[in-house]
Amino acid sequence: MLIKELEKKTGLTRHTIRFYEKQGFLESSSFRREANNYRNYSEEAVVYLKMLKAGQAAGFTLTELKELINADEANELPLQKKVELIRQKIKDIDRKKAELDQIQTHLTQMLAQKLKLIEAEENGTPYADTCARIIPERR
Repeated sequence: MLIKELEKKTGLTRHTIRFYEKQGFLESSSFRREANNYRNYSEEAVVYLKMLKAGQAAGFTLTELKELINADEANELPLQKKVELIRQKIKDIDRKKAELDQIQTHLTQMLAQKLKLIEAEENGTPYADTCARIIPERR
């Protein structure tokens, strides 16, 4: 299949696919050159690229994925190590979620304050009076 079809099947852009090739993620066995110099990709390339995409979505960097793939291909990655890596990524995701929850709480509070200011303006309350009630003085 040509790169256009590979893009459709994987959801990756041509640029990303070429980048993965340059980084050594796509082995030459995943595609062959035609007489016109076009690459003809195999179904194996689709599976491999989808795996890379899923790995990145799970929070793995390309460097980590490359190390994991190389270790796995060399049979140097025991199942227990794979389990540990997955658990660590779950912890990383939980930490990121907690950070995002804090940001969301802060933004929600800011929004509530701004909405109170708008409401006060619409009711004719002076801005300074409204601010004094909504935002306590800092000491």
